[in-house]
Amino acid sequence: MRTVLIIDDNPGVGEALSLLLSLHDITPLYAASPEQGLALLAREQVDLVIQDMNFSADTTSGEEGAALFQRIRRAYPDLPLILLTAWTQLERAVALVKAGAADYLAKPWDDAKLVASIENLLELSESSRELSRHRQARRQRLAALRQRFKLGDMVLASEAMIATMEMAGQVARADLPVLITGPNGCGKERVAAMLHANSRVAEGPFVALNCGALPADLIEAELFGADSGAYTSAVKAREGRFEAADGGTLFLDEIGNLPLAGQVKLLRVLETGQFERLGSSRTRTSKVRVLSATNADLRAMVAAGSFREDLFYRLNVIELRVPPLAERRDDVLPLAEHFLGPEAGRLSEAAREALLAHSWPGNVRELKNVLARAALLAGEGGPIHVQHLGLEAALAGTASRNIDEPSRDTVLAALDAAGGVVSRAAQQLGLSRQALYRRMERYGLAKE
Repeated sequence: MRTVLIIDDNPGVGEALSLLLSLHDITPLYAASPEQGLALLAREQVDLVIQDMNFSADTTSGEEGAALFQRIRRAYPDLPLILLTAWTQLERAVALVKAGAADYLAKPWDDAKLVASIENLLELSESSRELSRHRQARRQRLAALRQRFKLGDMVLASEAMIATMEMAGQVARADLPVLITGPNGCGKERVAAMLHANSRVAEGPFVALNCGALPADLIEAELFGADSGAYTSAVKAREGRFEAADGGTLFLDEIGNLPLAGQVKLLRVLETGQFERLGSSRTRTSKVRVLSATNADLRAMVAAGSFREDLFYRLNVIELRVPPLAERRDDVLPLAEHFLGPEAGRLSEAAREALLAHSWPGNVRELKNVLARAALLAGEGGPIHVQHLGLEAALAGTASRNIDEPSRDTVLAALDAAGGVVSRAAQQLGLSRQALYRRMERYGLAKE
């Protein structure tokens, strides 16, 4: 059952709208004052509100309507609301739409246009409720995840990352190697740290080695250590990462860069727990849980002969894929707020839209660097605008604007097809009403 609440001090308006709604299988509720309307909202299930802008005789300012709108928005932030206004309150109505009202229509209204707007908003409202239920379920999963596992200050909001971390939690206590895959900068080391923090060896050391950051002839020494004189600069004996990680976790990042000779020795350690330092014949032992990560296609490297197949299957007992930021849009703004800290409120709405629109080829690392730069350029305490983000060039690529950004002609065509109903046009364009109004202002269409 779909229910619409009409709040208007004119009983004739209430009767006319109630009849119109009933003809379209919509249950009407009528209130003659703001107080009555709020009381009905408190005790009835209402899907949409239509409210007048004035409720006292000889009042034309629209202030009463604005005050009612604010009260409803505070108590029911997701409830769609249509304003009925005389032309004298048009400017105030437009301002309220920018503040979150679903739409406005002037008196006398056009029945067809009003019904079209109501039907569209009721459909959107149902979709919104479904989305709200989905988000609530996701929040509950995240709360359960944080309660069961140590996640530290890891930022999670997207379905993709929550699913990844749920799987990470399931395998954290297994004494098996885990291969973490994903593009550069997506947070693979953070996932490795989470696996260690929730493992059976959490009290032991967590030692990381980036196999891609060292020359090939030094990687073996870093992994297994070296005795004095093992190579030119080895003036004294040094322990390797396997010794340092004994009783804990060794995280090998960019494992695809490990030379074949190092791969052979790594396979032996994984199979026997034994190794020798470079330049030494003494066999040492180490009990280490090995986690590895790569942005490379190891299967293709195996086929090409640059990565040992037996080592691949030894490392890839369990694979965890960390999705790129482009597949985790719901993480973008929470991560931005995390990186900015108390200064997150400085982000303008347009800057937030730009962050969401960007493809983030550099993933979380790129986002962090962009925000550090933007905060610096905006100055201490200053608002962060789109120009501070420096994303225009990246967004442009082969064009001068984002290819998903609707042009002026596209906006005009959508408004025309929607009969001037802004909420309907916004749905066609895949935008929120507020986002469409901003584009209408940018293209000089707001007054039209």
